[in-house]
Amino acid sequence: MTDDLRFEVIAAGFSGDHATAVSGLTAPDGATRASALRSLARMNRLDAETLVESLLDTDSEVRRTAVELSAPFDDVEVHTYIDDADVFVAEMVAWCLGERASIRDVEIEILIDRTTTHAEAVVREACAAALGSLGDPRGLSAILAACSDKPAVRRRAILALAPFEGDEVDAALTHALEDKDWQVRQNAEDLVNPRG
Repeated sequence: MTDDLRFEVIAAGFSGDHATAVSGLTAPDGATRASALRSLARMNRLDAETLVESLLDTDSEVRRTAVELSAPFDDVEVHTYIDDADVFVAEMVAWCLGERASIRDVEIEILIDRTTTHAEAVVREACAAALGSLGDPRGLSAILAACSDKPAVRRRAILALAPFEGDEVDAALTHALEDKDWQVRQNAEDLVNPRG
């Protein structure tokens, strides 16, 4: 029964059946509620109010989906979920903020802070990547600090240096060329000597 309802909700996103998609928002299982959000987005019928409500959902898949789909909704505040109990929700928050057309000071500040302080490496990595995507000069010091983190974080942090210039950036790239991790070295090489 649950799978049938989810299928109907997913199909609604392709057929334009708004009523069925909306009905999925109150389904008993989180997978169907998350699918309802995606169907509404596919129809361009998703609104900020629905996203805000879904961010409060008890199911982490629903919260993660709501965060992901909030990227074009600058007025939906997702930054407070960067410390979500589910690491993948937190990671998605960083991605979402990095994709936004405009970002508020509080959002850039939380990315800067969590790039070096979040307990989960995958979130620190995502925050560094988001700062690189945004290219805001305020994020440079955090990205440089992340260049000394665990290998996975260093890999993303090196790539995040792409929009920046200066002696500190050059020094970080030079240092990364000698990193113990071959992917860090490769990423640095790609930035220092880009292939035409």
